[in-house]
Amino acid sequence: MAMATSPHTLLLKNPNLTPLKNPNFNNPITTTNTNTRFNLTAKPLSIKCAATSQTQTPIQAPPQTQSHQDRLFNFAAGPATLPEKVLLKAQSELYNWRGSGMSVMEMSHRGKEFLSIIQKAESDLRTLLNISDDYSVLFLQGGATTQFAAIPLNLVSPSDTVDFIVTGSWSDKAFKEAQKYSKPSTIWSGKSEKYTKIPSFHDLEQNPDAKFLHICANETIHGVEYKDYPSPKNGLLVADMSSNFCSKPVDVSKFGLIYAGAQKNVGPSGVTIVIIKKDLIGNAQEITPVMLDYKIHADNNSLYNTPPCYGIYMCGLVFEDLLDQGGLVEVEKKNEKKAEILYNAIDGSNGFYRCPVEKSVRSLMNVPFTLEKSELEAEFIKEAAKENMVQLKGHRSVGGMRASIYNAMPLAGVEKLVAFMKDFQARNA
Repeated sequence: MAMATSPHTLLLKNPNLTPLKNPNFNNPITTTNTNTRFNLTAKPLSIKCAATSQTQTPIQAPPQTQSHQDRLFNFAAGPATLPEKVLLKAQSELYNWRGSGMSVMEMSHRGKEFLSIIQKAESDLRTLLNISDDYSVLFLQGGATTQFAAIPLNLVSPSDTVDFIVTGSWSDKAFKEAQKYSKPSTIWSGKSEKYTKIPSFHDLEQNPDAKFLHICANETIHGVEYKDYPSPKNGLLVADMSSNFCSKPVDVSKFGLIYAGAQKNVGPSGVTIVIIKKDLIGNAQEITPVMLDYKIHADNNSLYNTPPCYGIYMCGLVFEDLLDQGGLVEVEKKNEKKAEILYNAIDGSNGFYRCPVEKSVRSLMNVPFTLEKSELEAEFIKEAAKENMVQLKGHRSVGGMRASIYNAMPLAGVEKLVAFMKDFQARNA
């Protein structure tokens, strides 16, 4: 009968094997055996039995072990760049979160450590957006795309009419998904004009019996952003805010439901945030899967099943950082400054660069632009990458360029891009 094999028995059978080394161990321990002699290293164990400290402190970047030059300026639309301070804070807490003896990735989602993380994340988000107690905040999975189905399943019956304003690819996808679970109507579409504008609200012909009006607050692909919001004649206002969530103040009370994938402005992919009026919860269609039922998640404080724990932790660090910056009023000022610099460079290029979006609704987050000489676009992207600026290629459905300048994109990144654009134009005009 064969004996169970372990790394040690393999080593004893073959003295030429090199033992594994743990870089955290320092003190040599020599183990002698008739077949082999090898060194293990060990570090004295420090055992703590007292209650762990979980004091929440403002984010401060720990001592850096890497140079700023190791980091690229990442203009990706999502997953997108994250604040450097947040990444360094997460790095310092990765192995042992605040003296708990565990990484956040190892914690029970029902343990006191993670409960403190998710509760503070929700509290800080409520502070940032001034969310009243009339609303539930849910941390879910599946991306905003899953919410395209969850929203009609939870808010209406299959025979109910709902209105959609289609200003780009994402609101169009939401409309198409809603066809499976309700009777959606497109009351305005910008498709014929290549999604470059937003309609005048007083011209909209809304269905009088529509249960909700759905909008996408910022179209990531086309760079179209609402600067104000329509008021439904009847029913609720529902908004996909994935790509401008927490980039500026928002009057949450105007909305029945706000939803957002985290991977643009507030965290890594894997977390979806839903802010919903509590009186809308509990009326899901019978066919609604349990994981799409808002009541299930609200009743269980987003802990019905194992949530995206580490992603929620990262979102919490971002919320802390946004508060440290002075809140969303100050964050919006920074975003406006970055966008102004970039749009001015485009508009001042005498047509070498062009942004197709109507000026009044240009996004502060996603800036699409084309080159007058489209054959130069590949070279533009290649040269920019050599200068440590990446992910500037436009979405495959529209082409051209796109610079996503979310909250975490520093002013220096936009300034470097603009300097490169001017140099590229001088060499290629």
